[in-house]
Amino acid sequence: MAFSGVFEHTLDSKNRLTLPRRERAAFAEGAVLAIPPDAQPCIWIAQPEAYEQYASRALDELSPLSDDRLQLERFYGANSQEVALDGRERIMLAPRFVAHAQLERELVVVGAGWRMECWDKAQWTRYQPQLSEEARAITARASHAA
Repeated sequence: MAFSGVFEHTLDSKNRLTLPRRERAAFAEGAVLAIPPDAQPCIWIAQPEAYEQYASRALDELSPLSDDRLQLERFYGANSQEVALDGRERIMLAPRFVAHAQLERELVVVGAGWRMECWDKAQWTRYQPQLSEEARAITARASHAA
């Protein structure tokens, strides 16, 4: 399932996030919260099997004895956490994730293909011009390579 769109939400006083209505069914069996490896100030929200596939693909490229693999295993293990939706279809964001993403009250939940990302609304707004420029540059490089 590919997630898309930008949804405005608020974080309540207990750091609970209500997922976008149209995406809730995808997380009925739970979700994985993760800090992204590019260290952007957001929280990944993924279906457990999708996150496992992502991490496995990244690790499969590396020798089991390599320092790089050990570092990535630590990163993925230490910076992810499985969560369940509560009775009101919310997920609790642990303080370390809230701190990493610098979340305040106003948030956006952004579809990003196999995952969703939770951003502070002001951070997302500031990031938009950079994201657009990087997408243009990637598209230009890809068109020259084809």
